[in-house]
Amino acid sequence: MFNSLSGTVTAKFPQTVYLDINGIEWDIAVPDTSLDALPPVGSTARLYTWLYHREDSMRLFGFATAEDRSLFLDLLKVDGVGARGALKIMSSISGEQLARALEDGDVARLEKVPGVGKKTAQKMLLALKGKLSLTADTPAYAVSRPVSPWEDVIVALVNMGYDKRTCEETVARISASLSSEQNSGKDRAALEELLFRRAIVELAQ
Repeated sequence: MFNSLSGTVTAKFPQTVYLDINGIEWDIAVPDTSLDALPPVGSTARLYTWLYHREDSMRLFGFATAEDRSLFLDLLKVDGVGARGALKIMSSISGEQLARALEDGDVARLEKVPGVGKKTAQKMLLALKGKLSLTADTPAYAVSRPVSPWEDVIVALVNMGYDKRTCEETVARISASLSSEQNSGKDRAALEELLFRRAIVELAQ
């Protein structure tokens, strides 16, 4: 199966682009965010593709980046979100914003996306939180984020198989409680060990 198509953009419509490749004009469904990222009509463009194929229909989907295609395929794992639904969702929110909302468990943000009600938003979180192929920290989606002063503890927990976002939240909460306890006399290594042990107990529940 082909990974991508390169050709001349001959037309652009909402959620659709026509791409001419050696005299064959392809009709490709694209999210509006990818459409905006493509060059003007008459220019050469590359689209990362995915073929929807059923007994009664066939449709080619395209994306401006491989990262957006991966996010689209992740959305297909959500019960009730088909290819058209995933396309509509990605047409209304950028890949970085969507990945961030899923990682943060931000139901309110997801509910603002046209076509995504509370039930669908909850299904999206259940299916994808901590399981995205790509995250908001993937280079193509990268945004600045504060680094935890306990990053070594978080990394150790993630290496044990725990979800990164959950580890960050757990470590932040426990470290705040430690600062209010009588731990001022402990050196950093002792505090890290204590924080790690408490986090393990909480995450294992």
